Parts: sequence; structure tokens; C-alpha cells
Amino acid sequence: MRIFSIALAAALACGGVASAQQVCPLSGKPISVSAARPVAHADKTIVETAVGVEDLSTLVAAVKQGQLVETLSGKGPFTVFAPLNSAFAKLPKEVIAELLKDENRADLQAILTYHVVPGKVMAADVVKLKEAKTANGASVKIKVDGGKVYINDSQVLKTDIVCSNGVVHLIDSVLLPPAPLPTIVEAAIGNEDFSTLVACVKHAGLVETLSGEGPFTVFAPTNAAFAKLPKETVAALLSDAGKAQLGAILTYHVVSGSVKAADVVKLKEAKTVQGQSVKIKVEDGKVFIDGAQVIVTDIECSNGIIHVIDSVILPSDK
Repeated sequence: MRIFSIALAAALACGGVASAQQVCPLSGKPISVSAARPVAHADKTIVETAVGVEDLSTLVAAVKQGQLVETLSGKGPFTVFAPLNSAFAKLPKEVIAELLKDENRADLQAILTYHVVPGKVMAADVVKLKEAKTANGASVKIKVDGGKVYINDSQVLKTDIVCSNGVVHLIDSVLLPPAPLPTIVEAAIGNEDFSTLVACVKHAGLVETLSGEGPFTVFAPTNAAFAKLPKETVAALLSDAGKAQLGAILTYHVVSGSVKAADVVKLKEAKTVQGQSVKIKVEDGKVFIDGAQVIVTDIECSNGIIHVIDSVILPSDK
């Protein structure tokens, strides 16, 4: 994940870039980007090439502050979508200043590695892709529009700057990675409709489990779903004596693995973490888990997925 900044610097450092028109292998239309001439610095790493390029000074500073020099000097190969100084200048000055502080190094590294794709992907292959997974872990979108190539919303200006440990493509804007997905527990805490569920998860001692790697599929009852139960039942479950029973009920709402709605509807039943299986039925275009209707699907989390249901489902006494 320590790849981006330096590779970007190397890109501009690879000097000797001549404007040339290329043809998109998909559309057959000209692509308005620049292609590199035979590169005079192909014996230099991305980092070595970048350091001497004035237009990459901001990137070089970021790479050094992000402690990515050694990584981007490694064997690779790396493909770097490298923003010019003018790309960084589009960001508010105070944002750049904050990112260059020691306490924000992790955020800086996340941004820089979002500009790096493992492997050596030349322009002719880039335009065949719809997306590419970066060293940050998140993916960038790739599109050809009006003869121009875009990485997310950033236009590719020059391509195929070859270095000894990869290739650089220059872009006109800094790419900002998407915010990391919350865990299942974090997503529930952030939704006021799940406050009763969150209270139950905490009381049953399941916060750590549902914050773990998973993945899990959770059929999550809303506050309105819990309100269908008698108040004394909820009160009993939230007592010390009801903790074990509450844990059994909650784990009956959890299935191992990340199962999206499109796959849920293909199933007749699914075994829960509690040990028993829930019945799955599609009727009149509606999906039911036991007797509870699924009302919202596919809330993606870092460790699984949530489907919202309108009733609490209860395991049998067997």
C-alpha cells in the first residue's frame, strides 16, 4: 500500500514525453492523451525519475512525508496515475497542509496508494478496463468519453512513461479514495432506527464478535420490529437473567458469509450462527425471512452485509 506518491513523481520525471494520438482498442476512436517516446530514464526507478522533475515537487514532498520512498523504489512493477502540481493546486491549501502533518500520515498514505495499481498496465490495456483495484484496496473507475480517458473524474494527460519498476500515466486531478466502509456494528450505531438492536447487541456481549473479520450477513430488525414484541419480553431479554436467551435470538439473525439479496432469493433456507436455519420465501415480489419481511437490502459493511427486516425472528425452543 505504500506505492502511490513516489510512482507519481517518477512519472513526470521520466521526461521526454511527446504528444501523440492513440486509438482506443474498444471504440476505435482517437484518444486525446500523450504517449511517451522511447524513455531515456527507463533504467531509473519511479522515485529516482520523479525527484528531478519540478512539476512533481508536491507529489515528491507527499511521498517523502508518507514514507513511501523505499516502497516505490522496490521491484514492483507498479502502474501509477500521477497527479501534477497543478492537480494538487486544485485542493484547498489547508487540506494539503493537514495531510503533510505527521499525525495525518495514514490519511496521506491512503490517498497516495489509491493512485497505484499493482502490475505494469500500459495505456492500450488501461482503456480495456472498467475499473482497477489499487494498492489502497479500493478500486478506481476507468472510462473513455469523447476520445478522452478518465480515472474516476480525473483526465489522463500523458501515458506510458516507462520506468525500471513500472509505468506512469499523468492525470490532471488528485484521486480521493472512498471513505472506508463501517463495520456492521458501526453501521448499526450510526442508524437511529437500530438503537434497540444496538442496545441488545451490547447487552448480549456481541459487539466484538460482530465487529470481527466475518464476513456476516445480518437480518437486522428495526426499532419498530422490536416494538411489536411485548414490552415485558424486551425488558426480560435486557435483564441479566435474559442475556443468554438474547444472545441466541440475536445470533439467529446472523448467517456466516456475505450474502447479497440477489443470492438470498435463490435460497429456501439458510443456517444461522445460532445453529438453526431460517426459512426464506419470495411471495408477490416480497422476500420473507421466517415471517419477517425484508424491507431494505444490501447495506454493505467492511465485514459483511445487512438486510433490514420488519419483525424480530425467534428460534424454536428445540
